Amino acid sequence: MSTQTQQNRLITALTLVALVAMVAAFFAPIWWVSLTAPNYPKDAFPDGIRIHFHFDSVQNGCRATGTGSRMAAETMQADMGPDSGRYNPILDAAQDVNKNATGLDCVHEMNTINHYVGMFPIATGAPVERPMAKYFFGMFAVMLLGFITPAGRKRTLVLSAGFLAVAAWTVTEQLVLGHLAAHVKHYIEAAATFFNEPAKLQVWGNNVTLYTQIAMGGMIAAMVILVVGVARWPSFSLLLVGVPALLPLFFVIEYAGWLWFFGHNMHPWGAFTVKPFMPTLFGEGKVAQFSTYSYPYWGYGLLMVTFACLAVAMLLRRKQLRETADS
Repeated sequence: MSTQTQQNRLITALTLVALVAMVAAFFAPIWWVSLTAPNYPKDAFPDGIRIHFHFDSVQNGCRATGTGSRMAAETMQADMGPDSGRYNPILDAAQDVNKNATGLDCVHEMNTINHYVGMFPIATGAPVERPMAKYFFGMFAVMLLGFITPAGRKRTLVLSAGFLAVAAWTVTEQLVLGHLAAHVKHYIEAAATFFNEPAKLQVWGNNVTLYTQIAMGGMIAAMVILVVGVARWPSFSLLLVGVPALLPLFFVIEYAGWLWFFGHNMHPWGAFTVKPFMPTLFGEGKVAQFSTYSYPYWGYGLLMVTFACLAVAMLLRRKQLRETADS
């Protein structure tokens, strides 16, 4: 077996591992943030007020209650509301108080806390990136499949067919089936929770529509450029893994940018006045009486696996291209 054949097999294996890790990362929590304060006792809020950032959403990161102590049970009773079943920690010791619990929705709780200092609701962040994320991941998946396809006509066909499918998927869902309009409606409703200025919100909604359409056009243009570039220049194929490999960096830049936006665009509705600030990106911080924690989660580990595998695959393919050019 020739050395180049062995290298091709290794490149294919590394790229497929990266592809699986990348797809898994899309469905995984990438980063977590938690707030703790004296009014959120650890017994009832074992994780603090915790949320998980995904590529396409922000989700509740709180467990329903603590370990079943009296304080935890009383907190759940209060939070579940008058129409919910009550929990007696002695008579109903075997009851799972977490089942169907809706009390500890920490995304809502985080929004409430942010509201007091004039921050916009979490749902107003990344309104274009979140709905577009799955299409970009689809484009990256096609790029990786194209990378492991033999160069020439086959690779061009794989890229062309795959990109055409992603473009059709994007346009059909967002424009034909009305997902973009539904997303904008939800975005306006979420923003209006604490910021009910219809005229301004309509402008925001129009901007989300416009920028999403621009993002769609830009993605399709990028796919066309990749097909043409790979067909004409062999070294252009390195971009097929180079761009997806940078997903960990893309996420951190995007995340940091939106943290800056939230910390520097506070509305005067806040009950407390806080000077513009940069929320904690990584590590521990302090805002008023709250301690903040911000760290990568296991989904970010999957992104790093993607980066490591694709970096090695790209270096091996680059070496092959140089050897071919020298010969």
